[in-house]
Amino acid sequence: MTAADEPVDPSEVGEQNAPPVEEKPYKIIFEANKCFGAGKCAEVSANWSLDLDTGIATPKTYFFGEDELDHNVAAADICPAKKDRGVIHVVDRRTNEEIAPDPHGDGTLSVDW
Repeated sequence: MTAADEPVDPSEVGEQNAPPVEEKPYKIIFEANKCFGAGKCAEVSANWSLDLDTGIATPKTYFFGEDELDHNVAAADICPAKKDRGVIHVVDRRTNEEIAPDPHGDGTLSVDW
């Protein structure tokens, strides 16, 4: 198995300039290349906005605390891209488990790249 064939480790994505885990224990991994602009995330989360020019949603922040967890999980769960498996992934940085959408039911990262 080559490095390209190995699954993505969620603990490594976006961590270069990340805030301390203690301050912001959750992060978003966003497969923007697979977003088709349904805008469902922006309807349920104040963290997400849909750019009408590009048709792509963007988060205001990729790292957040407990107080912002519910609406970001709702955005991940409601995303219809990838045949309802979603392109917004909420990861607990303390355990490196995917909280949402978690289509496999085992906390593994469901990113297709």
